[in-house]
Amino acid sequence: MSLEAIFKRRSIRKFKPNPVEPEKIRHLLEAAMAAPSANNRQPWHFVVVTGRETLNRLAQAHPYGKMLSEATLAIAVCGDPEISEAYWIQDCSAATENILIAAAALGLGSVWLGCTPRRDRDAAVRNVLGIPENRPVLSLIAIGHPDEHKESRTQYDEKKVHRESW
Repeated sequence: MSLEAIFKRRSIRKFKPNPVEPEKIRHLLEAAMAAPSANNRQPWHFVVVTGRETLNRLAQAHPYGKMLSEATLAIAVCGDPEISEAYWIQDCSAATENILIAAAALGLGSVWLGCTPRRDRDAAVRNVLGIPENRPVLSLIAIGHPDEHKESRTQYDEKKVHRESW
């Protein structure tokens, strides 16, 4: 059993200028949609951004998104509370994590930029991408070919593990 992609997943904020290949984008989206969801409702939508002008606008819109001006791909993970009011956040979080792990497995770098529950971030990203108000943005993921290297890690801490009871 190989857990290499999980341990290799690190927040990458520096990217090379070469674009992410279309087949890798497809793999990232397939991984996202393979995530578990409550009652298999799949309350997610994905906005794929590769245009330099839009990436630059997103870099300005999100207060921690400056790396988007170097990234060659961003994916906005949006929820559909009408499909799953109680669990869209959990389901979209699982989809986001699958994208991050798949990116590491494909040799790409990525970083999760949180939007929900920060209304200002959600609104700014929705405004740039034309996302309807009833489709909140859970996360914005900057993706590209990494221009920095970080060692794999687990961060395992036995003190945080409780067995049989607290």
